Amino acid sequence: MKNKDSAGFNDMERRATYGLAGIYGSRMLGLFLILPVFALYAEHLASATPVLIGMAIGIYGLTQAALQIPFGLLSDRIGRKPVIVGGLLLFTLGSIIAATADDIWMIILGRAIQGSGAIAAAVMALLADLTRDGQRTKSMAVVGVTIGFSFTVALIAGPLFNTWVGVPGLFWITAALAIAGILILLLVVPTPDHSSVHSEAEPVPGLFGRVLRDTQLLRLDAGIFTLHLVLTALFLALPLVLRDAGLPVEKHTWLYLPVMLLSMGLMVPFVIMAEKKGKMKQVFTGAIALLGLALAGFWLLSASIWGLGLMLLVFFTGFNLLEATLPSLVSKLAPGAIRGTAMGVYSTSQFSGAFVGGLLGGWVHNHFGETAVFLMALGFILFWLALASGMKVPSRRTAPAASEDTAHPAGEK
Repeated sequence: MKNKDSAGFNDMERRATYGLAGIYGSRMLGLFLILPVFALYAEHLASATPVLIGMAIGIYGLTQAALQIPFGLLSDRIGRKPVIVGGLLLFTLGSIIAATADDIWMIILGRAIQGSGAIAAAVMALLADLTRDGQRTKSMAVVGVTIGFSFTVALIAGPLFNTWVGVPGLFWITAALAIAGILILLLVVPTPDHSSVHSEAEPVPGLFGRVLRDTQLLRLDAGIFTLHLVLTALFLALPLVLRDAGLPVEKHTWLYLPVMLLSMGLMVPFVIMAEKKGKMKQVFTGAIALLGLALAGFWLLSASIWGLGLMLLVFFTGFNLLEATLPSLVSKLAPGAIRGTAMGVYSTSQFSGAFVGGLLGGWVHNHFGETAVFLMALGFILFWLALASGMKVPSRRTAPAASEDTAHPAGEK
């Protein structure tokens, strides 16, 4: 007889999955909208230097990394929805501060407050509360796909919207998205009868030591740290290089659009090869090598629009592959009982990388010029490639059984 948990989403799961995916995705869209245009805009701000511009882009990662796990644990005590609403209000406040800022320091403050609305762990915990064991992995996959889609939309839409409303207008759009997220949470997402700690979906304090002693998981944490360090640093230099090569900012969308669409298509056969053909390590290390090739190309071909466009395609093919395979590897290498904690450490590493990439990329730009940022990023990629060469090849793993996904009651909320 077919297990009832193996059927599709029921009505509550559908509302929870798509509602929470929309909330989280729109928040990430708001964070990323400025990425392809901010370096150009900030050149004209009072007190701006490359280091401060990098800090403004990446500072959200510092506050998000510091607060996402504490906010998730707080949601175990006071409820998921109050924490998510509070986080979205902080995000709204930070967006408004940045939208009304007339110097770089106020934008840094606004971006820091945006990041302090760290709702990732609370969103995943609420999703776990509202889904059955057999549907939880699928629900989380929907959220993951939405985040990736948000980044793609932001890269394409950012330069386009910038021509209509400017960077301050992008921050106002971000504030509106956060308010819309609160309405979705209150009007669409169900409220669970009770909340529990789901160790396969959220961090558990007592399991951090076990996760931090796992060298294979630490390799993946170092990988996502490096990936987002490189991404943030790249967008400190790339918009300037594209402009200097003769492509005005209002036309950047028409470069990013075909690049992102083609890169997503190109990555699909490699994802299938990794997952279905057991070639995960080869695909993974190959994707890292693609990033290195692209970064070297950005440096060598910085005066050529066509060369930069080709290298963008190479870069985002590798980037999209890694964004798709890294969480899968964490899930495969982390047993069900520690999976939520492993993903919490992984996410903290990701946001920390964004902060370090902004700060370090700005410093390199300030002292050695914008194209030197590509060489700095290449150095990190080569180190990551060496680290990944010793990666353990995970066994193929099916979805965890319900007995493996232990949950600890946390009381009614």
